[in-house]
Amino acid sequence: MEKAVIFSLILAVASCRTLVILENVLTKESHSSFLADLATKDSDIVYKYATDSSLTIKKYGESLYNNIVILAPSVAAFGNGVTANDFLTFLDDGGNIVMSASSDVGDPIKEIAAEVGVEIDEEGTSVIDHMNYDVSDAGDHDLIVADSFTSASVIVGESPKPVLFQGVGMAADLDNPLVIDILRASSTAYSHAANQDILEYPLAIGSSLLLVAGMQARNNARIVIFGSHSMLSDKFYNADVKAQSADGGSQAAGNRDFTSNVIDWALRRNGDLRFSNVKHNKVGEAPSDAAYRITDEVEYSIVIEEMRNGNWEAFQGSDVQLEFVRIDPFVRAFLKPDSAGVFKVGFKVPDVYGVYQFKVDYDRIGFTHLYSSTQVSVRPFHHTEYERFIPSAYPYYASAFSMLGGLFIFSFVFLYHKDTVPETKKTE
Repeated sequence: MEKAVIFSLILAVASCRTLVILENVLTKESHSSFLADLATKDSDIVYKYATDSSLTIKKYGESLYNNIVILAPSVAAFGNGVTANDFLTFLDDGGNIVMSASSDVGDPIKEIAAEVGVEIDEEGTSVIDHMNYDVSDAGDHDLIVADSFTSASVIVGESPKPVLFQGVGMAADLDNPLVIDILRASSTAYSHAANQDILEYPLAIGSSLLLVAGMQARNNARIVIFGSHSMLSDKFYNADVKAQSADGGSQAAGNRDFTSNVIDWALRRNGDLRFSNVKHNKVGEAPSDAAYRITDEVEYSIVIEEMRNGNWEAFQGSDVQLEFVRIDPFVRAFLKPDSAGVFKVGFKVPDVYGVYQFKVDYDRIGFTHLYSSTQVSVRPFHHTEYERFIPSAYPYYASAFSMLGGLFIFSFVFLYHKDTVPETKKTE
């Protein structure tokens, strides 16, 4: 009986990878393209409604899913007693979360966001931009065209197109350096209730107003919050965009491509790094664990791979550095990659002996933290390894030998030189 329970638990954990929580049955229809794209990224998807009495995240102390997608922005409470803390625990355990918000955002979504350093504005508010609203806007100027993407292409892709946005604004906690501004509002946007007088300063204005926010925790778990539930819908996927103040004609909205790239990053199909095959050796010799000698010429290599579209590929970053550290770095040099993802560099060991580390510490926005440390010893010269004659000491050698030569000549002259005494006549 016990074996059967363990076996069923293993099957449950292994068979369910992504949980999609829907607000109601209409969400499947209004967001069918988004869900279809999600199915191409993960074939093991479980659908639950937010108020489902069978909603469960963990079982027997283990997470049932690797990823959770919450498409229930206005839910007031999740079913089966699931709370915001359960989702935060899931994040602490290494799971990834994607969720959407809207102008009628519920407390659970706001609570989850607040705990990861993102503050969602009050219910009933929306992002308003009187300069960059779409030509199809109904008059409130809350259907905006956004194109202020993060510079991290691993998250948003190369050269993303402008997207349509209609939803609630967010602000990042300035004390949380892990929050990523994936999509920001323009400098003329602000967050407030439409058609109401502004009596208090808004939550955020201009580029400090976030439309899509992300966070990568220190355990590399990721969470993405879309401020607009509508921007994931079929209507926005198939829409054309043209800002009222822009010249030229309309173009297809970039919502689908943008969302697909962000979801790939959130589910860790992009941006994961791993390393292997760390080697170091004296130039011209095989890798060894023996201690190095001061001023030795050494080589270091490491293989780094990147998760791209769900597959491991050779990483081609040009800003990976190696540090040779003894308390403080004595050497810092860029590693040069080849087509196979092998990063190499050569350098001379410092003229200071001690215990050192080959350290690679790569931390960039959008990528998981890569850290490798290998400890080695550096010894001084043995007494038999010093040079017998040092070129820079030739003047001292010459002065010593000249002193010896002078002493020899002086001694020879002193010993063998005899003064002649002139003879003097005796006077009578």
